[in-house]
Amino acid sequence: MTTDPEAAGTGEAPEQSGPIRVLLVDDHAVVRRGLTDLLTGAAGIEVVGEAADGAEALDLVRSVRADVVLMDLQMAGVDGVEATRLLQAEVDPPQVLVLTSFSDRERIVAALDAGAVGYLLKDADPDEVIAGVRAVGRGESPLHPRAARELLLARTDLPSAGAPSAGAQPKLTPREVEVLRLVRAGLANKQIARKLDISERTVKAHLTSAFQRIGVVDRTQAALWADRNGL
Repeated sequence: MTTDPEAAGTGEAPEQSGPIRVLLVDDHAVVRRGLTDLLTGAAGIEVVGEAADGAEALDLVRSVRADVVLMDLQMAGVDGVEATRLLQAEVDPPQVLVLTSFSDRERIVAALDAGAVGYLLKDADPDEVIAGVRAVGRGESPLHPRAARELLLARTDLPSAGAPSAGAQPKLTPREVEVLRLVRAGLANKQIARKLDISERTVKAHLTSAFQRIGVVDRTQAALWADRNGL
């Protein structure tokens, strides 16, 4: 299943020019080897590096210029969530697609809040992993069905204290409204930054603020909120 909040609305992500450059991050060498073999045989995908933990990924990503980082979560030292957060602070951050064995709500929400754009499980079929990488390359957000379900449940369980009261419209700044509209229209952060002529870091700051104002915890919920509220 591919849940695609970035493709909601009428906007379309530009086609990837050239192969999708992928950096693999997993603490098990046999997993990295298997993923390398799988992705190397897929048209339009190029594996440009491997890292055994988050710290190594941070050192490597600048030199290999990856488009997509396929990220494990459970690793010694800098884990996948923290590595994702640190990667998003880079000047030109890659898109992070989580590939993990864990499907608990806490990890899913933490990874997406840290900046991951998709969440797949290691019991997925090989074709699903390839499709997930290609989806991220198109600016989409692939989610395993169990991850999508946990996100919906997390949305249902949001504490009312942090959400706007019924019937009240949150006070968003004009820029926050612009950013939310573009999220709903299918643009990734990098595309929003280009369209609004601001930095990607500024886009993330506006999204963080908007999330707090409208009472959501991730991009999927923000896109749904924007759709429901006619942005």
